[in-house]
Amino acid sequence: MQRVMMALGLFVFSVDTAAYQSIARKLAWRHPSAARVGARPAHQFLGVDDESITLTGVTHTSLATLGRVSLEVLEEMGNTGQAWLLIGGDYKIYGHYLIEGLETTHTEFYPDGTARKIEFSLSLKRADEGPGLIMGVISDVANKVLAR
Repeated sequence: MQRVMMALGLFVFSVDTAAYQSIARKLAWRHPSAARVGARPAHQFLGVDDESITLTGVTHTSLATLGRVSLEVLEEMGNTGQAWLLIGGDYKIYGHYLIEGLETTHTEFYPDGTARKIEFSLSLKRADEGPGLIMGVISDVANKVLAR
């Protein structure tokens, strides 16, 4: 039985798909300031600001993983502009996240030019107002990847 590291929508991060080696989470809060005469600026707490998560990892095509295809699925999910529910392998619900960016670096090539090793960095941004999983969008993503 394959262990699930994390799921973004119906995409599952695991050793067989795209295993991440690090996760960085950035939280921020808004404290605008107002200038005051003869005193330091006054600050007011306005609430939470953007929250982002960055997953970085490596996939090796020589290990018979679905790494390359998995990265294509993540790319198509990003193309939808939808927010996807992010759930940790420990069942922690992070919320809905937009795919803000995907960087890949291909190295160690086979003679035909196919990469043996693909490093990736996936940037996610919290989007609480997102509709979450939409079955039609998921179906479109799957069809686009399978058509390649």
